[in-house]
Amino acid sequence: MARKTSRIGKVFGGLGVLLVAGAAVGCAAPEFTYVADSSASTFFKVPYGWHRISDVSLAAQFKTRGSAPGQNGGWDVAYDAAPAPDAAHLFSPDTAKPFAFAFVAPVSRSASQSLSYDGLRDILLPVTSAARAAAAQGNFPLTHFRLLRDSVMKPGSGVHGVWETYSYTYPGGTTDTFGQVALTNKDSTQLYVLMVHCRATCYSRNRDQIDTIMSSFTVRSP
Repeated sequence: MARKTSRIGKVFGGLGVLLVAGAAVGCAAPEFTYVADSSASTFFKVPYGWHRISDVSLAAQFKTRGSAPGQNGGWDVAYDAAPAPDAAHLFSPDTAKPFAFAFVAPVSRSASQSLSYDGLRDILLPVTSAARAAAAQGNFPLTHFRLLRDSVMKPGSGVHGVWETYSYTYPGGTTDTFGQVALTNKDSTQLYVLMVHCRATCYSRNRDQIDTIMSSFTVRSP
């Protein structure tokens, strides 16, 4: 599972309908926007000033990389803190403001049997030493991996997973930092992922805010 899903964008195929719930308190602007996939009992929050990326723009990003969101009946959503939000910031190595992407996707029966904690760590980019070694043999372009956080999560009701923070340097010298929470349910039949990334200097400057977003990621699975 880990080696097959250690390329950013590859796992993103097969995602679909989104539902966003905005919060409002009286006449004052709310502090956060609450984002939810009600069918999967999954939600998180982002600062209210962040901008949601349109479905069309997000889908276009995946199509340019050979994947087609919506194939497997999943859910995805993205928010951008940039004043000029752009879906291209999802994959850009030079993202100056935090960009959040979340998805919920079903896991096939064969894949669920190998969805280990290491598989969850490597769900977007190669994080474990084995996945990074395999990626290097395939001319993976990112270098100078640095692991900043590695935590196992067991929020309850059988939901479990990992919270990773790591950085990679892209060709050209830009270093990007990624915060990633990857969870699955008791039977490993559903995947829940939240990722926030931006340039390393941006991530460091906004670390408290990003940690608030990551810690808000909640899955209530039967």
